[in-house]
Order: sequence, then structure tokens, then C-alpha cells
Amino acid sequence: MNSAPSRERHDLPRRPARLGFAGTLARWTRRIIAGVVLLAAALVLGTAVRVWQVARIDDTSTADAIVVLGAAQYSGTPSSVFEARLEQAYKLYERGVAPEVITVGGKQEGDEYTEAASGKNYLISRGVPADSITAVEEGSDTLLSIEAVSEAMGAQGIGSAVLVSDPWHSLRTRTMARDAGLEAWTAPTRQGPAVFTRESQLHGIARETGALIWYQLTHFSADFPYTAGQ
Repeated sequence: MNSAPSRERHDLPRRPARLGFAGTLARWTRRIIAGVVLLAAALVLGTAVRVWQVARIDDTSTADAIVVLGAAQYSGTPSSVFEARLEQAYKLYERGVAPEVITVGGKQEGDEYTEAASGKNYLISRGVPADSITAVEEGSDTLLSIEAVSEAMGAQGIGSAVLVSDPWHSLRTRTMARDAGLEAWTAPTRQGPAVFTRESQLHGIARETGALIWYQLTHFSADFPYTAGQ
């Protein structure tokens, strides 16, 4: 009697080997690190885009004051960066955007003039009446300057301001001003070293992206060196 033909056996799929605790931990650590890197990249890219977007805004709605953020000055003479901002403020004042211009900024060790005073003197030389200019001679960085302006405007009973600075500086100054309780918008300069070249524009965007992220995370100042030219 013949025996029944044997059935062909098929190999069953092998189960993947278990990684164990160490392997599982390593895999999830890699995933978490990758996720953090992606989130950080998205944050940086998103902030850079916002810096670029707000830099393009030129809001000349009427306000209580035109606020000019200070920059370097040399023995009372504004640097080219500062002069570009002051010229923009002068144009806005001539257009009737606000009845008052506020210059702001202290001085470095050894300086004879503050940024605010040199800015005021420059605007007077351009024909702006002295009694239409308030020099807030405080502030060694953007945050301290904005806080000093907010306090000075509060003492005057006014609260709206059009902020004048370099285009890439606009979003951070506006953010700080609103955090300080001001109703603020921006009309940045379109001339000067900050906008001369593609290199200076990219440097400005990178600089302000880092500074703004630092401010939003800590609410501390972060004014990185400006190298586009003075």
C-alpha cells in the first residue's frame, strides 16, 4: 500500500527580531531628534518669511508720533544707517503723518552726543521745528529704546506710533512696541546700507530672524552686530 504523497512545506515568514530596550530607546531618540530638527527648521524659516513680509510693509497711516530708532553717530553726525532712518522720518513728517517726531537712543562710553540728540539736531537742520521733536536719550539696544519711548509717550498721553528703522528691523521693533503697550506700525527706510546690496539684505534678514526668535523665547534683548556698513 502506497503512502500518501507528502505535502510540500512552505517556510513561514520570520518575525523581525526584537530590538530590546536599548534598541527601542535608540530608535525613538533618533525620531525625537529628527522631529525637533524639523520643528526648529520650520520655526526659523517661518520667522524669516515674516521678517521679509513685514519689511515690505509701508504703513503711513496717521499717528501720534513718528519714532526713529537710533543707530551709530560720530561726534553728533549720524552714520549712514542712522541718516537713512532720519530722512525717512523727515519725509513722513512733511507728509503730515504725525505732528511729532521722537528720536531715541543713548550713547556709548566716550561719546559726547547721544543718538537721540544727534538725530534731533539732524532733523532741526532739515527744517523740522525743535518743539516738534522729542529726544529720548535712553536705550542701548532696541528693547530698552522701545521701553523708554513707551514711557515717554505715556507721560505725554499719546499711544500710537509709526516706527522708522531698516526694513528688516521692522517686525522686531513692531513686536516689541506692541508688547510695551503702544499701538504701532511701520514705515521703514528704503535707502541706506541696509538695502544697498543683496548681501546686506540677506544679512539683515538672518540677523533679525535670530534676534526675533531669541526675543520671543526670552523677552530679552538680542541686538547682534550690524555689518552692512555705517
